[in-house]
Amino acid sequence: MPSPLYLIDASIYIFRHYFGLPDNWHSQDGYSTQAVYGYLKFLLSFIEEESPEYIAAAFDESLGNCFRNQIYPAYKANRVLPDEALAFQLNACVEVTGILGITGLASDTHEADDIIGTLAKRGRQMNGRQIIVVSRDKDLMQLVGANDVIWDFGQAEPQDRSAVMDRMGIWPEQLADYLALVGDSVDNIPGVPGIGAKTAAVLLQHFGDVQTLLQAGDQIAEVPVRGAKNLSAKIDAYGEQILMARKLASIAEDAPVGNPELTRQPIALDALADFCQRMGLGERLLERAERLIDSVESGAE
Repeated sequence: MPSPLYLIDASIYIFRHYFGLPDNWHSQDGYSTQAVYGYLKFLLSFIEEESPEYIAAAFDESLGNCFRNQIYPAYKANRVLPDEALAFQLNACVEVTGILGITGLASDTHEADDIIGTLAKRGRQMNGRQIIVVSRDKDLMQLVGANDVIWDFGQAEPQDRSAVMDRMGIWPEQLADYLALVGDSVDNIPGVPGIGAKTAAVLLQHFGDVQTLLQAGDQIAEVPVRGAKNLSAKIDAYGEQILMARKLASIAEDAPVGNPELTRQPIALDALADFCQRMGLGERLLERAERLIDSVESGAE
């Protein structure tokens, strides 16, 4: 079986450390670098544990310019652009990703989820690879195919299709339909008032997707959920919104990423040493990288 393709949702791990670590590290320019420290530590741990042959990291740079904003201008309008200090750390994380031999990808029009979805589709079609999505973002669950998993590395066990069903009450391919019904306040996607998680899951278990649900009519009243008699009229009234929200929640598989190199390259140790000095990260992470290189070289002998 071909080696798996690991696709990292980088922003998740950058922000986890940005908010979770103390302000103990500073660059030569005076910027805080706790997110850089935590993200670099995360990547080194990941490489040490998994030794990935094929890997890429996706970054978000489309806030406000995403194609979804053309569909619904209020999409993610509740988010604010990074200030100068945060932008410095985000750019530094992109830089160190490349130094570690991992291709980093971003787009002005598509989100990290779409980049991951595009690469996942290619990996399956061209090489039959298992896709391992490295993230805790529920939206990315919709990419979990028959042999794939989503994995919040260092925090939880990998989740396959059955685990998604156990957690959400729906299959991965139904997630966009589910979000079209319940909405998503994080991304500012509207839902249908009065339809919560349990009701949405039961509706999709019965009808499969929102297209079928919108044509179900009086059959909806027979579904064993609270207030079923009133659901048909409500769903009909919000039909256009449901279809729009499904477009917003669906991960695209045609992000403009070109033909990136997905084979992990050797760590550029000299560049990493310079990076750690500029970012005020000390020697510990650099020493870990040196040991990692030594172990690879000794294993190749």
